[in-house]
Amino acid sequence: FRAMTWLTWSLLSALFAAATAILAKLGVKGVDANVATAVRTSVVVVFTWLLAYITRQPTSFQEFSKKTWAFLVFSGLATGLSWLCYFHALQIGPASRVAPIDKLSVALVILFAALFLGEQLTWGKGVGGLLIVAGAIIIAVE
Repeated sequence: FRAMTWLTWSLLSALFAAATAILAKLGVKGVDANVATAVRTSVVVVFTWLLAYITRQPTSFQEFSKKTWAFLVFSGLATGLSWLCYFHALQIGPASRVAPIDKLSVALVILFAALFLGEQLTWGKGVGGLLIVAGAIIIAVE
C-alpha cells in the first residue's frame, strides 16, 4: 500500500464513490433515508475501526491534541450532514444527476483550500473548477 501514490488512492476513491452512488440508490428505495444513512454509517464505523486495528502501527493510537479532536469531530459532523443530504437527494432524484451535483464539492474544495489552507489557486485549478461547475449545471438542467 505504501507504494501507491495519491493519484492511485484518488482514482480508487472515485471508483468506490461511484459504486456508493449506485448501491445507495438501490438501497434507499422504499425506506426512510435517515435510517438508510444510519445503516450505511454503522457499516462504515465498524469497517474503519476494524481496518484501523488490523493495520495499526505502533504509534497509531497516539494521543490526539484538542485541536485534532475538534477538527475530526467537525469533519465527522460535516460528513454526516453530507451523507444525510445525499441519501435524501438520491431517494427523490436520479443518481446520474444527484452524484454530479454532489461532486460540486470538488470545486468548493479548490476554493476553500485557497481561502483557508493557503493553497495556491492556479489557472489550471480555476479553469478545472469552473468546468466541473459547468458540467454539473449542464447535467442538472438537462
